[in-house]
Amino acid sequence: MSKNEVKEFLVSRRARVTPDQVGLPVFTDDRRVPGLRRQEVATLAGLSTDYYTRLERGAIQGASESVLSAISGALLLSDVEREHLFDLARRVPVVPKPSASAASTQRVRPSVQRMLDNLAVPGVVQNQRHDLLASNLMGRALYSPHFEMNGQPNTARFIFLDPRARDYFADWPLARRMTAAMLRLSAGRDPLDEDLTALIGELATRSPQFRQDWADHDVHEHTTGRKVFNHPVVGPLEVTFDGFEMPGEPGLLLVTYTVDEGTASAERLAVLSSWAATQEFSTTR
Repeated sequence: MSKNEVKEFLVSRRARVTPDQVGLPVFTDDRRVPGLRRQEVATLAGLSTDYYTRLERGAIQGASESVLSAISGALLLSDVEREHLFDLARRVPVVPKPSASAASTQRVRPSVQRMLDNLAVPGVVQNQRHDLLASNLMGRALYSPHFEMNGQPNTARFIFLDPRARDYFADWPLARRMTAAMLRLSAGRDPLDEDLTALIGELATRSPQFRQDWADHDVHEHTTGRKVFNHPVVGPLEVTFDGFEMPGEPGLLLVTYTVDEGTASAERLAVLSSWAATQEFSTTR
C-alpha cells in the first residue's frame, strides 16, 4: 500500500466537504484550505488531531472499524468511498504473486455463453479490468468498435486510447471519469491483480486524460443507469444498462442493455439487430 495513496484520497475527500455541510461555523478571514481542516475532521470523528493527522499521512493500517467508520461519517463518504477506505486500511505489504489467469486466457464457462446467446437483448461479460470476455451477437454489434481493436477488447483502453471513443460516447468526459473511478475501486479491492496494475500503468503512460481523471481519486460502482452510444452504424442509442454479479465467477459481471419501447432507440436497436445478422463475426474472443 502506498502512503501517498491514502493521503491523496483522504485529502481529496476532505477538500470536498464544506464546514456548513457538517454544521461547523465558518470564519472566512482565516481559512487557507478548501473544505475541512484536519482538526475539524478529527473533531467530527471524535479523534485527536494528532491521531487523524497520522492516519491521513498514511499510517492507516490497523485502524479499527469504529475509527474508519467515524472518519467516513465526518467526510460524508458514499458507501462506495467508505468501502474503498476500508480496502486501503486492510492492505498489507506482501510479495505479489502471479495472477491465476491472465486476461488474455480468461474465459467464461460454456454454460454462460449459452445463456448469453439466448438473451433477447445485447449482453456482455466483463471482468474488473473491463476486458470484454464474452458477448452475444447483439452485444458484439453494440460494442463493435471495441472488438475492432487489436488484442483483447477492453472498454477502458477504448475510452482512453482510441480516438473513436470521443464520438462513440455521447458524454465522453463522463465515460472517462466513471471508468477511472471504477478502475480505482477495483484496484482497492484487489491490489494484487497484476493485469489490472499493468492496465492502469499503461493508461497512465499513454493517456493524459486518464492521468487527469485518476488524480481525482474518485471511486465508483457502475451497475445500473442510462447512457447514450453514438453507434457508427445506426446512430444514437439511449440504453439502460444493468450489471449482475455472476455466481461462481468472482469478479465477473454480466451486463445487459435495454431500450424503452416505442422510442427512436428501439427502432435503431432493431436495425442494429438486422445489421448484426449480416456480419461474419463470432461472439467470443
